Amino acid sequence: MKKSEKGTISMSLVNETLALARARGLDAAPLADAAGIAPALLAAPRARVSSAQYGALWSGIARALDDEFFGQDSHPMKSGSFVAMTHAALGARTGRHALQRAAGFMRLVLDDLAGQIDIDDTRVRIVLAHRDGTPTPTMFAYATWFILVYGLVCWLVGQRIPLVAARFRCAMPAAAAEYRLMFCDDMKFAQDASYVDLSPAFLDLPVVQTAASARTFLRSAPGNFVVKYRDPGSYAARVRRTLRALPVSAWPGADDVARRLHVAPATLRRRLKQEGRSFQSIKDELRRDLAIGALQDTRRTVADIAADIGFAEPSAFHRAFRKWTGMRPSDCRGARGRDAATASHAE
Repeated sequence: MKKSEKGTISMSLVNETLALARARGLDAAPLADAAGIAPALLAAPRARVSSAQYGALWSGIARALDDEFFGQDSHPMKSGSFVAMTHAALGARTGRHALQRAAGFMRLVLDDLAGQIDIDDTRVRIVLAHRDGTPTPTMFAYATWFILVYGLVCWLVGQRIPLVAARFRCAMPAAAAEYRLMFCDDMKFAQDASYVDLSPAFLDLPVVQTAASARTFLRSAPGNFVVKYRDPGSYAARVRRTLRALPVSAWPGADDVARRLHVAPATLRRRLKQEGRSFQSIKDELRRDLAIGALQDTRRTVADIAADIGFAEPSAFHRAFRKWTGMRPSDCRGARGRDAATASHAE
């Protein structure tokens, strides 16, 4: 099981992404199929897709529209813009300069949405302002702008920049829980202004990336940013990281995890409850995400995957997977995946 598995994306966000494509005249079915997302997945509200699938969907829609901002601005962000922004920001010396270059580049390519940077001793505020006379942007538009700029700057300085707070003018979206994973828990909607506050420690960090490292980076960016730089500060995220570092067969109990996190077991339970989580739900979600990632490898049998994530019997894994996602493990592989698996077994 790959320890680099970063999580999965909810179907609510996938459908929000596809709705943008449909609104601009694209046929969503072949776009989803090209990303390995089967029709059965799209029809299952509780289903999730791997980060690789969502990244492929993101890139496919951007290419089809020739617009890396998905038609959400009156001026299209032509294909290749993110590559140009990356190379422009590579010449920056520090995180401060990288953020200024990235935000400045976005002002050059978009007409309706712009990021203004305001810095004091306690935070770096990126104010997301839209042009007078244009509608309030959707959460997806705000998130797209932020992911492009924030993800790039995080990569340039070689670490995730902590988010302190996020406020948005738009109404709360259906995928609010997914957006909180992208940003932070302190996130509010229907506000008077839209902004994101970052911890200022990154401002003086040196840019550590080079033109050579950019070649590898640009193969999967920016679609991979959606999960790569998710908020790691919650207790749920800390528990998840502790478990992910170990084989499933060696996962410790809640009291042992609390000791590893240097908190009392009662404190861990209370903090998780405050976050609306439990130790068992975190384990189930991590198993789900590991399974979804593993199911993309059509060379592996469902029985092998079930054993790897701690199920003695494939039937028990089937029941659990249906409870987690509302569908069968085989549905996650899509038509192309099932065809490939069938062909490999026939050889």
